[in-house]
Amino acid sequence: MSELAAKAKELDAADRLAGLRERFVLDDVVYLDGNSLGALPAVVPGRMEDVVRRQWGSLRIRSWDESGWWTAPERIGDRIAPLVGAAPGQIVVGDSTSVNVFKALVAAVRMARDGGSGASGRDEILVDATTFPTDGYIAGSAARMTGCTLRPVAPAEVPGALTDRTAAVLLNHVDYRTGRLHDLPGLTAAVHAAGATAVWDLCHSAGALPVGLDEHGVALAVGCTYKYLNGGPGSPAYLYVRRELQDRFDSPLPGWNSHAEPFGMRAEYEAAAGAVRGRVGTPDILSMLALEAALEVWDGVSVDAVRAKSLALTDFFLECVAAHVPAGAAESLTPQAHAERGSQVALRCPGAGDAMKRLIENGVVGDFRPPDVLRFGFTPLYVGFADVERAARVLARILS
Repeated sequence: MSELAAKAKELDAADRLAGLRERFVLDDVVYLDGNSLGALPAVVPGRMEDVVRRQWGSLRIRSWDESGWWTAPERIGDRIAPLVGAAPGQIVVGDSTSVNVFKALVAAVRMARDGGSGASGRDEILVDATTFPTDGYIAGSAARMTGCTLRPVAPAEVPGALTDRTAAVLLNHVDYRTGRLHDLPGLTAAVHAAGATAVWDLCHSAGALPVGLDEHGVALAVGCTYKYLNGGPGSPAYLYVRRELQDRFDSPLPGWNSHAEPFGMRAEYEAAAGAVRGRVGTPDILSMLALEAALEVWDGVSVDAVRAKSLALTDFFLECVAAHVPAGAAESLTPQAHAERGSQVALRCPGAGDAMKRLIENGVVGDFRPPDVLRFGFTPLYVGFADVERAARVLARILS
């Protein structure tokens, strides 16, 4: 046994989260793509059998009340809340990340313009220049709708780019390409001090590290649930609206589900109180309840413990890559500093697309981002240190 393999064995033996692996449906593949799609929690298939056969098949329409379908968006939001550092009553689940980004960003501009003297002159939206493309597309549409100019800015440069024209700033907590963790507390404080509203995309951080939405004064945030939260393909996203801002949250997509009297069928719209304002139309119940079941894997799990293991896993992977992979064959794009690292490692190498295909053929699943980036996501709930060492060895063989 090699020195690194022996170290992996010792780390796995000391891992207090190792038993959580049993809560998932897994095989002997090293799965390092949980930052794209989380593994299947073992409780989900049985729960969905009940949802389909009993709740839908037998109770039918009665399930909106008797099975709690109607209240699912807020109930499941409260299950997600502690994972992102939020008190109950501030998160509603539903729609896609893109739809929630649109709702949040337009509402952010409206809130900034409703902020007092001079607020009406706020006609600019700043967007993370390295953002996931959809966020950029949505930000462009929101800018056109609100009569704003869209300006891409690197996250580190946001404080210096803020002016009295800035209405809203859309930022990613973790860069999807490199795994860089951005300064949510500092950037939020800078944006709000300038009289603008910050909107955070948590897709690559929620479930992998502490977020602290309440603690750090975040106004609005969105995120998906199919990555580190393991909700399943296309599972509904969520929207966070800080409690003291909920009465000012003016959604650009007012639907009957967010009406104060949804079954009153009134022609005039009156927004409901609280985070319910973030709802639009009929919830996607099947995927919603699959997500609710999936979130049970978090019972008794500390996000701080998850973060500690995440950093240990990524540290060990970088150590194994340095030891196994030939010098110069791959370059890490992920920051070494823990304070700047999410839960993934991105490696740049020639022929990355072909290399990832060969990795998958050899039982190591990550993903490829053009033109030359290999991404490896580390989900602490089910990835172990032996997995990490094996992945690095296979990568070294392929790159050699």
